[in-house]
Amino acid sequence: MTVSAARAGVLERCGVALREATAKIGSVGRAAWRAVRHGAGDDAYERYLAHHAQCHADAPPLDRRQYYLERQRRKWDGVQRCC
Repeated sequence: MTVSAARAGVLERCGVALREATAKIGSVGRAAWRAVRHGAGDDAYERYLAHHAQCHADAPPLDRRQYYLERQRRKWDGVQRCC
């Protein structure tokens, strides 16, 4: 085996390892981003649409604006204090 062939083999193995590591980091990053969105409620409309499609397929879903307004109404309707 020549030096250039050996070097090419090492570079190929490093490339494969780098691609695998990048894929793992990417999947961990995506999972972390999904967790952040879920914790902040940023994915609430997408979860609502999934639930609605599964449980209430006979009725049209609210659009994003209607959903947000209804969510705010439910959140703040029962508040009867100033602070």
